[in-house]
Amino acid sequence: MDLFSRSWTALRAAVAALADDDFERPSGCTGWLVRDLVCHLIIDAQDVLITLATPAATEPTRDAITYWEVGEPPTGDDPLDALTVRLAAAYEDPALLKHHFDDVGSAAGRAAALADPGARVSTRDQVLTVDDYLCAYVLEWTLHHLDLTAHLPDMAEPPARGLSHSRATLEKIAGAAFPASLSDKDALLIGTGRRAPTAAERTELDGLAVQLPIAIG
Repeated sequence: MDLFSRSWTALRAAVAALADDDFERPSGCTGWLVRDLVCHLIIDAQDVLITLATPAATEPTRDAITYWEVGEPPTGDDPLDALTVRLAAAYEDPALLKHHFDDVGSAAGRAAALADPGARVSTRDQVLTVDDYLCAYVLEWTLHHLDLTAHLPDMAEPPARGLSHSRATLEKIAGAAFPASLSDKDALLIGTGRRAPTAAERTELDGLAVQLPIAIG
């Protein structure tokens, strides 16, 4: 719960610090500008609010690791991705996009802080405890924080604890540990295909019994 709050607060602060021109810069998400990513984060925050308000009476079917499903790397051609781009463009003024994100994002943060960690909630036809659900979202927030700052080097990066937790989560999803020589940030970027490994890094990664990148959703 604490990691969720820290990661989400840091990401919201990063969005609040964006200059208007930053919204037109590319993000770390294939085919998306920063404005498109922020629009996606609004949808993410809405999902958190909806899930926390959707109690379940049955036993959990997923946990913080199995919540994630491994699929194909994004191409930017998914219909929902295209819809996000159109929605983001409709805001026109970055201040409106910022305001909506802050409004919904603040509510999601409050709802998470007030939720019972042991309660069960339903999302995507699966049941998780609140604790596992919010724990899973630490990876979401951390990766998108890296996406947000991918071409904005002066922006603050995700909290160190969020990075290390997200690396551990990705390693559990992959069923393999990344080389210790990789920083948490680089392990996440390379592991999810957000950055290509250098020749030296590729040599170290060749020993992994898992195919990279790991596309999760």
